[in-house]
Amino acid sequence: MKVLLIGSGGREHALAWKLAQSAKLTTLYAAPGNPGIAENAEIVSLDIDDHGAVAQFCLTNNIDFVVVGPEGPLVAGLADVLRAKNIVVFGPSAAAAQLEGSKGFTKDICARYNIPTGAYRRFDNGDEAKAYVTEQGAPIVVKADGLAAGKGVTVAMTEDEALSAIDDCFDGAFGSAGAEVVVEAYLDGEEASFFCLSDGKTALALATAQDHKRVGDGDTGPNTGGMGAYSPAPVMTPEIVERTMKDIIEPTIRGMAESGHPFTGVFFAGLMITQKGPELIEYNVRFGDPECQVLMMRLKSDLLELLYAAATGTLDQVEALWSDDVALTVVMASKGYPAAYDKNTPIAALPTTAKGEKIFHAGTALKDGQLVATGGRVLNVTAIGHNVREAQAGAYSLVEGIVWDNGFCRRDIGWRAAARENS
Repeated sequence: MKVLLIGSGGREHALAWKLAQSAKLTTLYAAPGNPGIAENAEIVSLDIDDHGAVAQFCLTNNIDFVVVGPEGPLVAGLADVLRAKNIVVFGPSAAAAQLEGSKGFTKDICARYNIPTGAYRRFDNGDEAKAYVTEQGAPIVVKADGLAAGKGVTVAMTEDEALSAIDDCFDGAFGSAGAEVVVEAYLDGEEASFFCLSDGKTALALATAQDHKRVGDGDTGPNTGGMGAYSPAPVMTPEIVERTMKDIIEPTIRGMAESGHPFTGVFFAGLMITQKGPELIEYNVRFGDPECQVLMMRLKSDLLELLYAAATGTLDQVEALWSDDVALTVVMASKGYPAAYDKNTPIAALPTTAKGEKIFHAGTALKDGQLVATGGRVLNVTAIGHNVREAQAGAYSLVEGIVWDNGFCRRDIGWRAAARENS
């Protein structure tokens, strides 16, 4: 099977690495890719925002299957353009991708189908949003409605913080993503990520993970796109997984189909495990980043087979098998992230990885033969172990071998699970 992978981040490097292990794969192409992805795929020069050009490449090169990694092209309708040309694609339609593209849309689906989530209101007027915050009090959550690269959410512990977040949205801090704002109740509990494939009618549960959103140790500082993750997440017990499928995932699949937007692809449910059970914080319509990296380290099944089944309505014919080991990834980021940071800083050396270890490239490029950091989140330093502490030790040992003066990382990825192991 000839496959085209769309994307250039750490998530896509993990997908490329796993897809390359499939016996069904003949050729893997990637656009735009990165130096890490180039280890597993032939990089092609394609403007992924030019959907017509992507479709033409597929037709010219007899591509059998397209895997879309990031959310942007899905929300913009790339999957629709490809399907119109009879090209098989993994990823939802633009209408179904509203589950990530519009937080308000997701909240309305939750309300319509009784999916547990925080109470909310939608606003396109800053003064009305502020009045609602004043009425409700803090803590409270303010979200830019659209895509904001993981940075449009403020968990405000004070009213002033919430009012400031509303100003940021309507003053253009997140571009068009902040033209509408969702203000919702603060959910108290422990966050977890749950992944599930859907072919529009069948759901196939994948695995759980826990991300670390805040930039600093001890979960301090501003939110980021994710500073590290591990899988599985101990808080996601078999009972919680069962409730998540029954109360959240399955009603969403039914609701999307009834709404005329059947969902095919991967559900990434951001959950808060509260005293009442699992509640939905938000949906993403693609694999998490950096959660995908730890999932791919644990997956024993053929990824290509699973994704193709989701894309072709045959999910009921496959199963996903997982290693019992723990996988943990530490994000190395450019100093200054998530605020301003220097680009094109040289990465002088990366350590050699052994079995059960992998450094996934996120924001990297080659400039005159030198590996440089081009993004905020740059490397995903990943290891597996029999438990969290072992995986943690392996990942941080690899971090010590990276020579990059402008890089930094959190030093406590996996702290909650490690504490559980010690208790």
